[in-house]
Amino acid sequence: MLQRSTLIALVLASATPALAQTTDWSLAKRVEIGLSNYAFTPKELHLQHGVPYVLHFTNSASKSHDFAAPKFFAATTIAPDDKAKVVKGSVELDENQTTDVKLIANTPGTYDVTCTHFMHEMLGMSGKVVVE
Repeated sequence: MLQRSTLIALVLASATPALAQTTDWSLAKRVEIGLSNYAFTPKELHLQHGVPYVLHFTNSASKSHDFAAPKFFAATTIAPDDKAKVVKGSVELDENQTTDVKLIANTPGTYDVTCTHFMHEMLGMSGKVVVE
């Protein structure tokens, strides 16, 4: 039997392509997310479900990092133009790179975030996305 949250996510996923197409992304709330040497800023991100956001990622480090949150991204509607920026639930940024990802968080919950590069999580690159 499917869990309630899984069922809700499936129902929303079937309706979300139209939602992404009709959303006025110019009205989306901008959220700054910093990636530096072994840290995410903020460490815990709070979003409201059903609200459009522009996640503005900035990697200020001298090496590449990623913002890996596969379960979070799976529970969102990503703007069609930004889908290619999220690969296997992760946004990869080279040194000193920035990128924006427009999305709507569909399912409330707490989602883990890590940097999947060798030992980066162990050195402190972990956090949470809380969708309320």
